[in-house]
Amino acid sequence: MEDFSLDLELSSLPKEKWWGDDEYLFQLGGFWHLPQLIHGVHGVINHFQPLPSDIILASFPKTGTTWLKALLYSIVNRSSKHRLTVENPHSLIPILEYNTYGTTHASATAIPPSDTNHSRRILSTHIPYQLLAKTLDSSECRVVYVTRNPKDTLVSTWHFVNKWARAKEERWPFQVAVEKFCRGLIPSGPYYDHVMGYRNLSLDRPKYAHFLTYEELKNDPKTHVEKLAEFLGYPFEGEDVDAQVEEIVNGCSFEVLSNHEVNKAEGFPARRGLPSNSFFRKGVVGDYEAYMSAEVVDKIDALTKEKFHSFGFIYGV
Repeated sequence: MEDFSLDLELSSLPKEKWWGDDEYLFQLGGFWHLPQLIHGVHGVINHFQPLPSDIILASFPKTGTTWLKALLYSIVNRSSKHRLTVENPHSLIPILEYNTYGTTHASATAIPPSDTNHSRRILSTHIPYQLLAKTLDSSECRVVYVTRNPKDTLVSTWHFVNKWARAKEERWPFQVAVEKFCRGLIPSGPYYDHVMGYRNLSLDRPKYAHFLTYEELKNDPKTHVEKLAEFLGYPFEGEDVDAQVEEIVNGCSFEVLSNHEVNKAEGFPARRGLPSNSFFRKGVVGDYEAYMSAEVVDKIDALTKEKFHSFGFIYGV
């Protein structure tokens, strides 16, 4: 495994253009990162020491992170789940490489503490398992990973990127997005390697890592919310379990969350240049059908079969 202990010099890392003539991604540990996040990623790898009680939500960007943040927060903090009506899920659960290690060489003590003595820290990251293996394998923290169909992930990423301030001057063309996605040259990419890293972790350490897909959660949210609660050590109890689960599922639904005023706002303090509503677009399965030609679908499906199916993960086609 690559040694990340030395001071990081951005100029020493491989880089490639991914958008226009002046937007580069930098490669660290075989994965591509935005330049403004490289030092945060490096800081997490070198300094983050999770507590045994921590909950880490890991995900590739645009695969259901916002939804899972709302669900995890509601499961762990049931008495204060109403905060989701006035705070964006990303404000309640910090991104390690962005919010806590992104600007300075912060230590784990810089991570906001839990709301109460009885609550646990919930943190999130888009850093691939391959870069965090040493950290996660030596910890008893719980890792929840969510993934999403590669075609919907690509379309959601394309829409999201085109809400960035840079897109007002030059949009990211869809055909370019397809080409870069297939090459793995997108933020946190390659997508397939990212997913398989955490899937293998869940197979190797099922007590500490829970892997689920956006589609199965969408298809049967109540069952998977119950499974999440059991995995995290917060099982639903009492005679009204169904009502408790349904309340969380409904309160964290796309329709409810996207209609809170805080999530309609044009400003988002933790993400410069991005409005809060950019995290709430459609939240549907199969949206790619409106954007992809049969040729593009076949191209991505062939890649999915190579990267997933050939390793026993029958998903995404």
